[in-house]
Amino acid sequence: MEQAHTQLIAQLNERILAADNTPLYIKFAETVKNAVRSGVLEHGNILPGERDLSQLTGVSRITVRKAMQALEEEGVVTRSRGYGTQINNIFEYSLKEARGFSQQVVLRGKKPDTLWVNKRVVKCPEEVAQQLAVEAGSDVFLLKRIRYVDEEAVSIEESWVPAHLIHDVDAIGISLYDYFRSQHIYPQRTRSRVSARMPDAEFQSHIQLDSKIPVLVIKQVALDQQQRPIEYSISHCRSDLYVLCARSSSSRVGAQSPPRCPTTHDATALPSNTASASGRPEASPASTPPA
Repeated sequence: MEQAHTQLIAQLNERILAADNTPLYIKFAETVKNAVRSGVLEHGNILPGERDLSQLTGVSRITVRKAMQALEEEGVVTRSRGYGTQINNIFEYSLKEARGFSQQVVLRGKKPDTLWVNKRVVKCPEEVAQQLAVEAGSDVFLLKRIRYVDEEAVSIEESWVPAHLIHDVDAIGISLYDYFRSQHIYPQRTRSRVSARMPDAEFQSHIQLDSKIPVLVIKQVALDQQQRPIEYSISHCRSDLYVLCARSSSSRVGAQSPPRCPTTHDATALPSNTASASGRPEASPASTPPA
């Protein structure tokens, strides 16, 4: 633990001294998140107190407190009086990247796993047909699985895939996207919509979650290199473990347009102009350009 604190302080001091205009509290919060991603800090680790962090980095306690508040709002840490600030076991999921769940988990230094519930051919429902640009009632594969991060169940995912894209459903292991690539199908782009709802009985039968904590619902269409829909998925995710990330794209210089809520996202991290969802009951559509 002392080694982790020493590494964290060194990283904080290096980032704080960097010559850019990023506010200090954001530099501080970003560095802590990067330490979690890289494995320097792990789930359950206790951070040094505000006073110690202030003295060791040379920033004010107000700045440290503001950074900790930001991290708590994003679900990265939990703060409790008399116990300290503890690192949570969160999974930061990017709405930008045309990567599957498993690859995103691995890239963040964690271990993915999948428990298959269903792999079968069904008649395509109308809502799904619209998303996949196929005829309603045509054959599609329904793939249902429970997703795990570091052996902890985090989400239930259902995917619909046009039947002609899957030649051997049993060849699909942990990652559907790995199977796609083995068939020379390359996901290039995703369109996502995020909302929140209370967990239903089916969700709670698979994943233990307080009934008062909402789940995040991610509806996503994946497109290949020819911009053809190859998968439509609906994921129900634990909002206490997921942080969804997307950066709003900048407006054109000189463009005259009325203020509006950002709906186009292009990012993988959580800097100052980032929109994140972590259990708030609001929709957030996202369109992802080619990676």
